Amino acid sequence: MKKAFITVLALVLLPAFVAAQDKQLTDQEKADGWVSIFNGETLDGWKGNEPEEGFYVKDACITGKGGRNHLFFMEELGDFELKIDCKINEGGNSGLYFHSPWVEGNWPVQGFELQINASHTDPVKTGSLYNIISFPKAPHGDNEWFTYYITVKGSVLTVRINDVVLYTYSDPVEKATKNAPENMVKPITEANKRISQKGYIALQQHDPKSIPQFKNIFLKKL
Repeated sequence: MKKAFITVLALVLLPAFVAAQDKQLTDQEKADGWVSIFNGETLDGWKGNEPEEGFYVKDACITGKGGRNHLFFMEELGDFELKIDCKINEGGNSGLYFHSPWVEGNWPVQGFELQINASHTDPVKTGSLYNIISFPKAPHGDNEWFTYYITVKGSVLTVRINDVVLYTYSDPVEKATKNAPENMVKPITEANKRISQKGYIALQQHDPKSIPQFKNIFLKKL
C-alpha cells in the first residue's frame, strides 16, 4: 500500500517470557474501562465459525485443536485497546484478527490479521500484519508466552509485543477519505475498508498440527 503511513519505532529481538502469569485487572484499570473478555473457564461470549469444534478451555487458556477454525468474540468493535497473552507450539501457526466481519466456514477475508508463528514454514512471523508488514523472525520461541498489545483508534493501528512498540500503521483508505479533495476520494466499500470499519476480534486455529493458546484477554473500548 503505497500511501500507507508506517512508523517502525522498534525492531529488536524481545526477551521472551518463560511463562505469562495469570493476571488480574487493577482497580485503576477497571476504572479506566478495561474488562476481561475471557473468564478462564468457558467460551461464553465467543463463537467458532466452523461446524467442528476448534477451541476449548484447557488450564485456563483458550486452546486450539483440529482443522481450520476461527473463534470470534461476538461484539463488533470500532476503536479499542486489546491485551492478550499468546503461545504457539513448535511448527504451529495462528493469528489474531480484528475488524473482521463474521464469516461462516472460511478464513476471514476483510479486516486485519496479526501473525502468531515462531517456526512454521510460513515465512511471515509473529509481529507481522499479514499482507502489509512482514517480520522474518519471531520475537519469541516455540511454546513461549508473549503479549500482544494493540491499539486501534480512527485510522491508526499501534502494535506492541511485550511492551515494546513494533510499529504504527495508518490506513491509507481512511486517510485519503479525510484529507483528499472530494473528487479525488476513493470511496470506502465493503471490499476495501479496513481500519475504518467495525468488526470482530477472532483467534485462529490454522491446521491440525497447530496448538495455539490464549489467556489474560483484556479489552478497553475507546
